[in-house]
Amino acid sequence: MKYFARAHIAVYRRTNGKWGAKLLWFPAALVTTTGRKSGQPRTTATLYLSDGELVVLPASYGGRDANPAWYLNLKTDPKVRVQIRDNVRDMTARDATDDERRLYWRQLTRIYPPYKGYQAAADRRIPLVVCEPL
Repeated sequence: MKYFARAHIAVYRRTNGKWGAKLLWFPAALVTTTGRKSGQPRTTATLYLSDGELVVLPASYGGRDANPAWYLNLKTDPKVRVQIRDNVRDMTARDATDDERRLYWRQLTRIYPPYKGYQAAADRRIPLVVCEPL
């Protein structure tokens, strides 16, 4: 899986999102954070939801009980670079408010219904990250 993720990110970047902007039929963004331990840029591909200028990222980590590393990185440094297709933006990340969470969670589970099962099985509340333009 790690090698697939690396290849996916490389293809996405190399083609400016012509290839890789969908994981199967789901919209995919590249999210680059600063490693909280290494200080180095770390990029991952994840499903996203757009709401005007905002980009919403579910920190689902496949329903695991731990938060993904990219989310932990954002808790240390909220600066993030988000690439959607050929659009690359520097943004600031924060946790969704309760009202935002209610709205966005419904939308995300319509896009990707397995999120419902992820939340039901997890021993944590899956964070939703709202990225805002700088």
